[in-house]
Amino acid sequence: MPERGRPLEGLGFLTIGLFDRDDPRSGHETTLELIELGEQLGFDSAWLRHRHLQYGISSPVAVMAAASQRTSRIRLGTAVTPIGAENPFRLAEDLATVDVLTGGRLTPGFSSGPPMRFDDYKEAIYPDTWQVEDLGYDRLLRLRSFLRGDEVSPFSGRQGIEEYSSRVEPHAPGLADRLWYGAGSTRSATWAGEHGFGLLTSSVVSSEHGTDFATNQAAQIRAYRDAHPDPARARVSQGLVVIPTDSATASQVERYRAYAESRNARVGVPQGPRGMLFAADIVGSSAEIAERLQSHEGYLLTDEVAFALPFSFDRDDYVQLLNDIAGVLGPLLGWRPAA
Repeated sequence: MPERGRPLEGLGFLTIGLFDRDDPRSGHETTLELIELGEQLGFDSAWLRHRHLQYGISSPVAVMAAASQRTSRIRLGTAVTPIGAENPFRLAEDLATVDVLTGGRLTPGFSSGPPMRFDDYKEAIYPDTWQVEDLGYDRLLRLRSFLRGDEVSPFSGRQGIEEYSSRVEPHAPGLADRLWYGAGSTRSATWAGEHGFGLLTSSVVSSEHGTDFATNQAAQIRAYRDAHPDPARARVSQGLVVIPTDSATASQVERYRAYAESRNARVGVPQGPRGMLFAADIVGSSAEIAERLQSHEGYLLTDEVAFALPFSFDRDDYVQLLNDIAGVLGPLLGWRPAA
């Protein structure tokens, strides 16, 4: 289990992949270029947010398929795909196909329950069945079963000139063991541990132990590890927003600090009926950020990170941030870039 001063095992980044409504191609191209840059800089992983009816990535599987043809090493994940909006059978086929194309580099992450603003479009997805659809944990377990190669049809063999399989094809060996779950509460973190998923813990958690973000996050990570049947294989990834300024211009630093300041009012204040807590964005030199992380109770219990890129920055800003994270911050945390 990580502790103060222990080297960080894995470094990744997370992007929402914003695009212009009238020019969606350029935004998606920028996302692919950032993934390519991430591989060149030695990042271990690149993660895509999954958004519906927004100007962000709505089809991360398609984006990862494109990225698979531009990269050769970096792991590609989702953080997170809301399983409630997916058909597990079809999603298993898509994920397995892309995993084959990547050579086994996919690390998909999921959430359960109704997706954000589900009531606005539930009838578009399930016009006749939304009232009876199971949007919970069992839907995700069904997806994993398909990815494992469990039987989905009693028939296999030849019929005429066509060959049929009893499992989802193509089969991607090991993909079912590379799934993550995005948890925001002790209950969901415990479930992820009990069922052997990796734990994605982000910059939003529920307030169950006071209003300090790090305290609550650490409690959920401990619950996850305690519940995991094989603690040695338990994996935790943290997704805070960090904004290093080492190579930033003066105007960039000003914008970055204004961005973080505009979001500070919600820090430490439980939000909504579930009392969600938001982590503070960390802006400063890599040395300052590393010092704060080494005092962050949640960070000290993680194995790797997927630092979240701010939603609304420009391409040049993201390039600067990725260079500083990989070139300065990562090494200060004991990480070394992949060859």
